[in-house]
Amino acid sequence: MHTTSPMVRTALFVADLERSTRFYQDVLGLAEIWYEGDLSSGNANELLGMPAGSYTKARILKADGPEWGMVGIFEVSNPTPPDLSRDASQINQGETCLVFYHANLDDVTAKLNADDHHILCTPLLLNMEGKDRQREMTFRDPDGVLINLIERDPDDSVRPEQK
Repeated sequence: MHTTSPMVRTALFVADLERSTRFYQDVLGLAEIWYEGDLSSGNANELLGMPAGSYTKARILKADGPEWGMVGIFEVSNPTPPDLSRDASQINQGETCLVFYHANLDDVTAKLNADDHHILCTPLLLNMEGKDRQREMTFRDPDGVLINLIERDPDDSVRPEQK
């Protein structure tokens, strides 16, 4: 018996809620706002390990479909949490990478280039165990979060290795 569900959402702590919302909506197409609000009046600060009186704004974004795999973005201030120290040119120990399917990596690359976002790897045909798999790319969001896109129609329910 499994007691843990599939992942509901990833929570990202960002410097600018509006900038991050635009990024995840415009670049990745997470257009639906599932929740937004001010979490300062309850006990969310305690849950986040922030002192009483901290101000937290939240917005949870999702793609069309079920309420799984959402991206929650949280801006905490008063006091502002410290920035993570990391090397943006590579992966870092303990770093998280968000992975999504996307139907058109060339479209995403154009959007990233237009706004001068950090791309670690432009779309390439991934080769594993001597076999070409699918095109993938990696880049960073405005706060440095690593994102990997796999080129595949998100509505296609057949895993690539099953085709």
